[in-house]
Amino acid sequence: MKKVAIATLGCKTNQFESATIIEKFTEAGYQIVPFTETADIYVVNSCTVTAKSDAETRRLIRRARRLNQSARIVATGCYAQVSPAELDNMPEVDVVLGNIEKLDTGLLADASSNQVADSAADGHISPLKLSSFAEHTRAFLQIQNGCNSFCTYCIVPYARGRSRSVSANEIIQGIQKLINNGFKEIVLTGIHLGAYGVDSSPVSSLESLIRMILAKTDLQRLRIGSIDPHEFSDELISISSGSDRICRHFHISLQSGSDSILERMGRSYNSDYFRSLLSKIIAVMPDAFIGTDIIAGFPGETEQEFAKTYVFVESLPLADMHVFPYSSRPKTKAADMPGHINPAVINERAAKLREIASKKKEQFLQRNIGRQIMILGQQYNEKTGLVTGISKEYLQGNFKGSVADINIEKPVLVTGIEKGLAVCKSIQPV
Repeated sequence: MKKVAIATLGCKTNQFESATIIEKFTEAGYQIVPFTETADIYVVNSCTVTAKSDAETRRLIRRARRLNQSARIVATGCYAQVSPAELDNMPEVDVVLGNIEKLDTGLLADASSNQVADSAADGHISPLKLSSFAEHTRAFLQIQNGCNSFCTYCIVPYARGRSRSVSANEIIQGIQKLINNGFKEIVLTGIHLGAYGVDSSPVSSLESLIRMILAKTDLQRLRIGSIDPHEFSDELISISSGSDRICRHFHISLQSGSDSILERMGRSYNSDYFRSLLSKIIAVMPDAFIGTDIIAGFPGETEQEFAKTYVFVESLPLADMHVFPYSSRPKTKAADMPGHINPAVINERAAKLREIASKKKEQFLQRNIGRQIMILGQQYNEKTGLVTGISKEYLQGNFKGSVADINIEKPVLVTGIEKGLAVCKSIQPV
């Protein structure tokens, strides 16, 4: 039996696609092994959002070659899609496959030449058939691919093409299959989730899809992936606050608290809009976990513009922030903008924002002490007797339990916080 090892970088969409690749290889009779072990085929499913992710892809490729000099090494994913020549020039790489080709097990195993189709020309996204997922309790479901936004800093539309949506009926079938396989929580993922349905005929929407999921399935937990602020509608707020099956955990990308920076980024909102949106969400879901993305050091960012971002995010009811130092990407408008900032200054600004993120996360955790939450058990530690799991509000916590609590949603009381985890006590449901 041939062995296959897969390394995945980047977003939940990539993670979902890698899970699909793993399932296809398994069905074809291959053995899946960790990327740290000797394998016959190594697949690196890359990300290209930052220069750091590109470097990590190259590092993983070199590691694979050291593990097995005679192995087949396949470079795929977004880095391969956007810059196939860079990866083809690596002596360790045997073949480069694009985002469309990577889902073909035959090509991953046997293609003798590089194949990178134009993702922008792909007008349809086929639903990925996935009946299992590594986490066993939570699964990602890709409902959309591609992006139409073309923010000035972002390479993703070139790597993933235009927005394409999976049909609602196919999504319902996919969810039902995952439910039948024991999954209690499903996370809807996509590259530009808020654009779901705009390419459908007739035109649909994320809101109508969510209503259909709630009506046509008995899914216990539905978690929504990242959404842009201008696409987080009042209807979506109403649906989320009106159903205890929707996880009150939202990731809403801000990118900057400076209106002048947002304009240069090509974002379709300003800071007042973002603040108003969060206020509306918190007004009806005060315990919601709200995360965001921030880019530090965008070209031309002045000290005054950075200060606006710093003060702005500090004032928001956020639970977490993902902070990214700006990284110039070829083929984007921002790459040609004047005023690129010294990397040391960018890193300094990113560090300051991460300090806020850490404080926000701790404050959110502390606010939950004394609350009753529902935790979905994910792991059991025989040595400690603790079950670790996740709440609908994205709190990771543990409680005294048994292996029987895995994949069961249990009511617990948060009694404290230790090392970023909610310390909980199991209680009887009312």
